[in-house]
Amino acid sequence: MSDSLKCITPVDGSVYVERPLSGAAEVEAAVDRARAAQTAWKYVPIAERQALLTKAVDAFVARKAEIAEEISWQMGRPVGQSPGEVGGFEERARYMIEAAPNALADVGVGPKEGFTRFIRRDPLGVVFVVAPWNFPYLTAVNSIVPALMAGNAVILKHSAQTPLCAERFAEAFETAGLPKGIFQHLHLSHRAALDLIGHEGIDFVAFTGSVPAGHAVQDAAAKRFIGLGLELGGKDPAYVRADVKLDHAVENVVDGAFFNAGQSCCGIERVYVHEAVYEPFVEGVAELVGKYVLGNPLEAGTTLGPMVRASAADFVRGQIAEAVGAGAKALVDPAGFPADKPGTPYLAPQVLVDVDHTMRVMSEESFGPVVGIMKVASDLEAVRLMNDSAFGLTASIWTTDERAAIEIGTQVETGTWFMNRCDYLDPALAWTGVKDSGRGCTLSVIGYEQLTRPKSFHLRTAV
Repeated sequence: MSDSLKCITPVDGSVYVERPLSGAAEVEAAVDRARAAQTAWKYVPIAERQALLTKAVDAFVARKAEIAEEISWQMGRPVGQSPGEVGGFEERARYMIEAAPNALADVGVGPKEGFTRFIRRDPLGVVFVVAPWNFPYLTAVNSIVPALMAGNAVILKHSAQTPLCAERFAEAFETAGLPKGIFQHLHLSHRAALDLIGHEGIDFVAFTGSVPAGHAVQDAAAKRFIGLGLELGGKDPAYVRADVKLDHAVENVVDGAFFNAGQSCCGIERVYVHEAVYEPFVEGVAELVGKYVLGNPLEAGTTLGPMVRASAADFVRGQIAEAVGAGAKALVDPAGFPADKPGTPYLAPQVLVDVDHTMRVMSEESFGPVVGIMKVASDLEAVRLMNDSAFGLTASIWTTDERAAIEIGTQVETGTWFMNRCDYLDPALAWTGVKDSGRGCTLSVIGYEQLTRPKSFHLRTAV
């Protein structure tokens, strides 16, 4: 087994970052420091925590240009799009910092003569955050900032594809003056990360990743009574209704499907279109997708970068080939994308029609630049097909009828229901999933609940 991790950049296949992996003694020392530091941190007033974390956000945002370029090198997103992640990080972090006093306030239960009664939200202790590469800051911030604001210590293990992200978090917190040991990061192998989940010094695990990895995390924690937050991806559907504003839907559905080369847990992966608008919608999508520019993500004109690695691109190629072999029609000619080369991370976008749910591309998470489109005859058929999935992270409807959107949304098995938008996390709203998309909740005041435990105070004052 290697004693170091290597970030192989999808830009050109070179080693972009190499770091030594943390050994058992280093891991043990990190847990000890975290537990010792947290015993004091939990008593720090919330206003002081707010001030420190606000300074950390300021320090992070001040390095926006540098951080954005590193994102592009590490995982391949076009450099013109990477700064948006820093902006999203800032929005979520500042919201959760501002929301903390209300979210963490004592809960009153009403007057009772002779008694004082309330529920207090106590921190859990040490939170282990395991973050993915695809949105390396946006996913991690969802847990890191509220965990710290709630009075916990945090240990972060970032993806081996994006190790610099863990280091940038640490540098921002150090610049802000966060007490030593309250936030730490470790570069860990998968085996060492699973071992740490089973460590008696860990009190909660916040994990974002694949379904198989989620099962491994759950198994690693099975002998311990600790909480797990699991965000495990999706096969998110969109329904284009007959009363849609067509141009708006075409533009936004395409962006929702192909942004970040389709490597988004909440990206659109399947589309159901009412027969009344099916033909013009499909024509518009194919035309717009054909205008993407696939190439080096560090070049200004690139609008579609490589996938994270060649094996991921080949997986999507296999889904497409299998669907076409089963009768699907591919609307985008890869010849229009010279950078597309089998065996490399560079993959042309693809739009498939004449698809059905027997095809993996309509049932299995693709996590790449491909989308399948099906014609439907009614809202009822659309709901049935949207729910015919093992996943349930987000779903969207494209319509001018808000009442219909709410009625249909109540029937769809999903964590977030969008109308006329997609692929966005509003920090004021709970971020959660159903079925194989995971369990638990981040963001909003509700997101603080899994990072604290309730402690009831039942005081008899008249004796």
